[in-house]
Amino acid sequence: MEHVATEPTPLPPLLSPELETRSSASAVDLDGTRVAYWSYEPVRETADTRTILVIHGFRGDHHGLLRVVDQLPEMRLIMPDLPGFGASAAFRAGGHSVSGYGRFIADFMAALGLGQDTVLLGHSFGSIIASHFVADHPGAVAELILINPIAAPALEGPKGLMTKAAVLYYEAAARLPRGLGNALLRNQLIVRVMSETMAKTPDKALRRFVHAQHSAYFSAFADRDSLLEAFKASVSSNVAEVAPRLALPVLLVAGEKDEIATLPDQHKLLPLLPDASLEVIPGVGHLIHYETPEPAAGFIRRFLKDHAA
Repeated sequence: MEHVATEPTPLPPLLSPELETRSSASAVDLDGTRVAYWSYEPVRETADTRTILVIHGFRGDHHGLLRVVDQLPEMRLIMPDLPGFGASAAFRAGGHSVSGYGRFIADFMAALGLGQDTVLLGHSFGSIIASHFVADHPGAVAELILINPIAAPALEGPKGLMTKAAVLYYEAAARLPRGLGNALLRNQLIVRVMSETMAKTPDKALRRFVHAQHSAYFSAFADRDSLLEAFKASVSSNVAEVAPRLALPVLLVAGEKDEIATLPDQHKLLPLLPDASLEVIPGVGHLIHYETPEPAAGFIRRFLKDHAA
């Protein structure tokens, strides 16, 4: 089934003062890899309180989903920086692949004692990691939420040419001398062009916030090799590959103007899933987590309430 929001929701303040009081930072060692993670406790536990494990997108870290977290004060959210990104170290022996990150989720859940009642949420590249993990570990989590899900092969179709150009960019940066390669990957002009392309909101203050977030965190990766591995993983897999195996309730939250995870691809993905619903937010692209966190959180809240045990 599909639900389409008819009007954009007015923007709330960018981040509430309350968010910091809910937060605690921790780290865990997983087979020699130090993984940083943040826990956001509910302001007040209710019958609807659930634990949600959040998997961020490519070149992101836990900061990217904070506006969504802020809109879910009754939930407990656990947000690791994926190995190789943010404050987490890269895997010691490579393996920054979809299956490698799937093993990370299994190990992370075991280390934190997260049980089968956990909700798994993935954004963008995180949607690929999360869906493949669920397909390979049936029963590990209770529900799956995918925001801006990568629903189709990135190397095919109209966006295939741009994806192939991006592959060349990351491969060239990996071959250059370290200083030059890192300078290319962290070039603020390239980051800003990417940010301007993805941002759809006309709100000037929000656009400044989005650009500042990308400027501050988009270049927080461990090294060029792990980044190239993760990028190749992000463009060589998709959710549709494992959709029929996702035998649990799935929520898709899509942006009407998403040019990376396009709306037609979401419509093709939906019937492949055994038990899924699609929510479409108008006027937004691939940055639902930044630009429209309030309707996204509302869809998450309703979905979890509808599927409560």
